This record gives sequence, C-alpha cells and structure tokens, in this order.
Amino acid sequence: MSSSTPGCGQPEPADGLRAFGAVLKNFRKRAAYTQDSLSREIGYSAHFIASVEQGRRFPPARFVDVCEVALDAFGTLRLAVNQLSRQRGLASWFQQWAQLEQEAVALSTYECRLIPGLLQTEAYARTLFVNQLPPLGDEQIEAQLEARVERQQLLTERPNTAYSFILEEHLFLRGMGGHDVTMELIDHVLGLAERRNIEVQVMPVVRRSHAGLGGPMRLLETPENRWFAYAEGQESGQFLSNMKVVSMLQMRYARMRAQALTFEDSVSLLERMRGA
Repeated sequence: MSSSTPGCGQPEPADGLRAFGAVLKNFRKRAAYTQDSLSREIGYSAHFIASVEQGRRFPPARFVDVCEVALDAFGTLRLAVNQLSRQRGLASWFQQWAQLEQEAVALSTYECRLIPGLLQTEAYARTLFVNQLPPLGDEQIEAQLEARVERQQLLTERPNTAYSFILEEHLFLRGMGGHDVTMELIDHVLGLAERRNIEVQVMPVVRRSHAGLGGPMRLLETPENRWFAYAEGQESGQFLSNMKVVSMLQMRYARMRAQALTFEDSVSLLERMRGA
C-alpha cells in the first residue's frame, strides 16, 4: 500500500474479506488446528492468520496454497479467493502488487510526495485522510486508518525481509499536521531505523539533481528471486513486470542510494531535526 489509498482512493470492501476469513476459520477448526498450531505448520504467524480470519488482510496466493494443503480444503479456499479478487473493487495491477508485497524478500521504496504508508504514524495518516478530496466520511477515515496500521505489521512480521526507503528531506520539512505530528513522525522513523532489516536514507534538498526525478517508485524481490516494480500517480498506478523496465528502475534506485545521504548521516540529520 502506498502513501495514498490504492485503487483510486476507495476503501476496500470488507464483507468479502470477512466471508473468506470465516471460510478459512471453519476449515481450520475442522482440521483441529489452532491459529498457533497452523502457524507452525504453514510458516505464517498466528497474528497473520488471525488478520485474515477477521477480514483485515487480503490473503496472498502462497498463503492460500499452503492452507489448501494443510487443511485439505478441496479447492474451496482457492475458489473463494478468486471470487474475492473479482469483488474487491481494486485495479488488477494493485491486487497483484499487494499480494507480492506480503511475500517479498526485499522491498525498496523511493518517495518524493508523502511519507510512505509503511512508515506513517497514525496522526500523520489521519492528517492525510482528513484532508483528502473528495472528503471522506468518519467511518471511511477510521477504516483506512485501521487498514494502514494493519499493513504496517509487515515490518515486524517479516524480519527477514530487507526494507529500503529513500525519502526526500522536504517530506519532513513540510511539517504535515503541525510540529507535534512531525516530531512524532521523526521519532517513529528513527525507531524503525534501529531494526536490522530496515534502512532509511534521506535525499537532501541541497542535492540539485538525482536519478529519481522521474517520480516515486517501488521495487520488490519475490522468494523466487524475481523482481517487479510499481509506480503510482494521482489516481492511477502501474504494475511493471517487463524485465528491461524493472532493470532500468533498479539502476536508478541504485544510483539514488549513492546520491542520498548514507544511513548513518540520514539518522544524524533526522536526530538534528528532532532536536531543533
């Protein structure tokens, strides 16, 4: 999920997700598994399983496959998730990216517009949703906040996934939501940067030119070591699988990593901002 809401700003319908979760739960109980015991069997955390059963997370393809085998579900789960994808109301390119993201062994993100969703605090995200146009209702705002917080579990549930973020310095200087929100955001990013699998680099405003001026990008590597990319605009997104295009974006991202401040210097800059 990006800093904006995928699928043209519309919240995902929850009924289909809850229905799939109920089916999964029934098959789990039929097979005499608890969430903890199924977790050990299929290699997904109990929290992840609970999130799917409660309709708070879209089930990725590999998760469905291993549950089919472990629960002897007669193909019912695959059929249900295919129906769910058709009803979900999201563009096909984002459905594919969202599922790959949950399985990625590496995820790289460059942002020049807003702090990426994975790094946002609740207060920062709420500021974005409250100011969204057309305006969102209170229930929509709360639903999107819940979905964002849920998605951020990726950072802790997948400690073996390598996360790289390159963020423009001006994203922190803008002061989105006011001084207190910005200070909390910087503290939050600094805390995440202490994790061994998360690297944050800042692209300084004094850098007059760099390889990312074409806009935001995300890159991911699958467990099969395939690479894909995703680029997002105002009300659209593009899933990129062409090897030449993905390779070109990898080259740009690699150059940006050399052009941005080092991890250590980025942390120092954020600490100075926090102390200001």
